[in-house]
Amino acid sequence: MRPTREDLLAAHGRTIPDVLTDDLDLLFCGINPGLWSGWSGEHFARPGNRFWPALHRSGFTPRQLAPAEQGLLPSYGLGITNLVARASARADELTPAELVEGGATLAEKVRARRPRWLAVVGVGAYRVAFGAKTAAVGPQPEPLGASRVWVLPNPSGLNAHYDLPKLAAEFARLRAAAADG
Repeated sequence: MRPTREDLLAAHGRTIPDVLTDDLDLLFCGINPGLWSGWSGEHFARPGNRFWPALHRSGFTPRQLAPAEQGLLPSYGLGITNLVARASARADELTPAELVEGGATLAEKVRARRPRWLAVVGVGAYRVAFGAKTAAVGPQPEPLGASRVWVLPNPSGLNAHYDLPKLAAEFARLRAAAADG
């Protein structure tokens, strides 16, 4: 089933639940839910978003999961949350203050839930949320609590700098680093 235009407009500002348990191997953190995700209640739900294909192609999952299967992620040691909880049409609708507040909330979640790794998808949002002006895609020098931090490219289809093979390769770099410890 596909949402109507009215469904998507009504999803503006909605929140979706985290897929989060204690002691995950890796917690993925999106910027914020898109309207399709706000409508469906599923992370990275918009067709054309490359999160799920990249997750599979990089070896994190044995097959490509559909957004509706997000509840399976903890069985692979994975989880998902967002920097900002509210759904919007585009991430650039978020204010810097929302991203900074989201970074503080994320830090609390990470300290409480203790994933081994945190992977933030979206370098620009990470820079603002954590005041890391020179952060680049890849491992970050500072942990968040006891969790090591990695920044991934935004998997949105709007990110033209990374096609699916390049995106999957970045996810695979993280997978290899997480497997090494």
